[in-house]
Amino acid sequence: MRRIIAEDTEWSLAIVPLLTELCIQNIIRNFQENPVLKQLPPEYQEKVLSHLPPDLPLAVTANLIEDEGYWRRCCVQRWPVCHVARHGGSWKRLFFERHLEGLLRRFIPGTTDPCTVLDLLPLCRDFVRSLRVDQLLPPVRLPPAPRTTGDQLDSGSEGDAEESRAYHYPLGPLVAGLSQLEELDLVYGVKDCGMNFEWNLFLFTYHDCHSLAATVKACHTLKIFRLTRSRVDDEKARILIRSLLDHPALEELDLSHNLIKDRGARGAAKLLSHSRLRVLNLANNQDEGGQALAHSLLTNTCLTTLHLGGNELSEPTATLLSQALAVNTTLTSINLSCNRIGPDGGKQLLEGVADNKTLLEFDLRLSDVTQESEYLIGQALHANREAAHQQALSPSHFVLPVTASGPGNSVA
Repeated sequence: MRRIIAEDTEWSLAIVPLLTELCIQNIIRNFQENPVLKQLPPEYQEKVLSHLPPDLPLAVTANLIEDEGYWRRCCVQRWPVCHVARHGGSWKRLFFERHLEGLLRRFIPGTTDPCTVLDLLPLCRDFVRSLRVDQLLPPVRLPPAPRTTGDQLDSGSEGDAEESRAYHYPLGPLVAGLSQLEELDLVYGVKDCGMNFEWNLFLFTYHDCHSLAATVKACHTLKIFRLTRSRVDDEKARILIRSLLDHPALEELDLSHNLIKDRGARGAAKLLSHSRLRVLNLANNQDEGGQALAHSLLTNTCLTTLHLGGNELSEPTATLLSQALAVNTTLTSINLSCNRIGPDGGKQLLEGVADNKTLLEFDLRLSDVTQESEYLIGQALHANREAAHQQALSPSHFVLPVTASGPGNSVA
């Protein structure tokens, strides 16, 4: 019997890699050119996925890899803080939503190629449900051309001409391709402009407004729409609100921190009777139309949360709101902080709250309401919360299982 003695005394068969391991390593090395995965047995798929580099092209991985562990590694490599709970608990959804949001934040109209965004659609359309874009950049501002003697504008003003050139990225084609989109949260402005501040960086133009109105109207899956800190005035608010009348899915509208006044607030009041809104936030505007909103609550049966803080609302609004609270059975939270309700307005609100059994939160801080009225309103709300808690614990709120029964049998 012949024996082969290795020249390396430390060599043994134990250190020879298995053929399957060599195949897996080869698949990983060549995955970008030849993405073999679903053809493998499950245990080998797991090994391949655990060693794939997280920077592979999305064109290769997006529609092929569902493994949450792989997408978690992709997210952690790119962003130091990842709140997966904000993205439905899905790491893959988190990756594509934040990746798309980043492209939109950096997009410069007239400079960035639109294909950088639209080419992502076939890869992310099934995973993006929410877009939160806290910065939308305007086009690069070019120096004005020198004017010759006698040049005059035929119509409009220089400001109008400047606004027409300052529109932002049109979201229509993108949103139309996101069949699962439920939340759209936008800010038309530059987040970190530093010492280069110009009002032109925070200009939500009429072109932007009409484009966005058409976009949200056509997005029938949209449940939450927020447009904040974008200098939205009365006319632009009304354009947006008209597009939302009778929207089939919208539940929350946030136009806080804008420039909405009386006419815009009246438009929002009309929306309450032509929508399924549960949450309306108009905080920190220049809203003098609180009476119209309060009057709409007399008949509204959907809204649960209303935020009108910081709008210089006064006693007449409190009077109508008191009447609405006496009959409304859906509102659970109201915020009237930082207004000018006054002592008499506080007393009237107390009368309305005394007849209301569903309101659970009422913020009246810094609204010139007396401490006595605020205390008594707080006591009424506490009683409502206790009653709601007891009702939630009552046996009538528990559904008994129903079993099938044949002829002659009864269900207890």
